Order: sequence, then C-alpha cells, then structure tokens
Amino acid sequence: MTRKLANEELNRKSIAEFQAAKKIPLIVVLDDIRSMHNVGSVFRSADAFLVERIILTGITPQPPHREIQKTALGATESVAWSYSGDVLTTVQELRAEEWKIVAIEQVKDGQRLENFQPDPNEKWALIFGNEVFGVNEEVVRMADHCVEIPQFGTKHSLNISVSAGIVLWEMFHKLR
Repeated sequence: MTRKLANEELNRKSIAEFQAAKKIPLIVVLDDIRSMHNVGSVFRSADAFLVERIILTGITPQPPHREIQKTALGATESVAWSYSGDVLTTVQELRAEEWKIVAIEQVKDGQRLENFQPDPNEKWALIFGNEVFGVNEEVVRMADHCVEIPQFGTKHSLNISVSAGIVLWEMFHKLR
C-alpha cells in the first residue's frame, strides 16, 4: 500500500553530513536578483541537488535575512555561499579557476537545456540574472555556453526560482 514517508524515513543529511558529501561540480551565480524569496528558493534547490556553492553578486540580498529563510528553510546553513559585488569580476575569476561559464538565458543560437551535454569531468558555473533584465549582456558574451529552458505557452519567461530548480535537476542528472 502506498503511503507518505515520515520525516525520519527520508534519510536527510545533517548539515555536517551535507558539507562533507561529494558535491556535483557546479556553482550557481545569482546576479542582481531582487527577490529574497527567489534567493531562498535557489538555496533550497542547491541543497537538494548537492551544488558546491552559490555566489551572490550585485544587488542580490544575502543571508541571514528572515525573508530569505522563509523559502530556504535552513539551506543557507548547509550550502556554501559567498558575495561578490561585481558579476564580471566573478566570471573572470571563475574562468581563471577553469570553471565553464553557462548563462541561463534566451539568446540567438542558444542551446536548449535538454540538448546541452555538460562534460562531468569539467567544473560548471551557472549564471542566473535579474528577474526583469535577465543575465548581463557582457556575461552572455563571456559565457562558454548559453542555455535556455524551452517554453511553449504565451509567456516565454519563468520565475528565477523555477528556472533554477529545472536547470539544477537537469545538471544534477547529467553530471551525477
């Protein structure tokens, strides 16, 4: 008989176990995200899919903050994160550390998410941009890849937290 699992049956990692766990070679960069709820949701998805760390840039709000915690539900304690004032400097530093830069954005001649095949032997940095303006145009030009989530309705945009959840699951699935 099918039934819901009790919390103690979910095999949740402690914060120490999460921090010691092998992560997928993935960094999430959030640039100029306005909504604290979006930031918290991305932290929660990053925890779910064993993301190495999050880098917050520009005007993106930083923990600790009650509004971030509402959606993060403690993931700001498990997922490593840092802040950088400038996304362009961050991308340059990541590239110098041999991370492949992936802008999650709708661009001319971009790759559809389902067709994007990341090499599991490489390190990947996903850049998510502002809720209204998207990924910074200079970052798009600097990116190794631009990947978009195919959409088929009348609205060709998704909330940043929804986009991050979809892309993180797909990357987890392909890199694991």
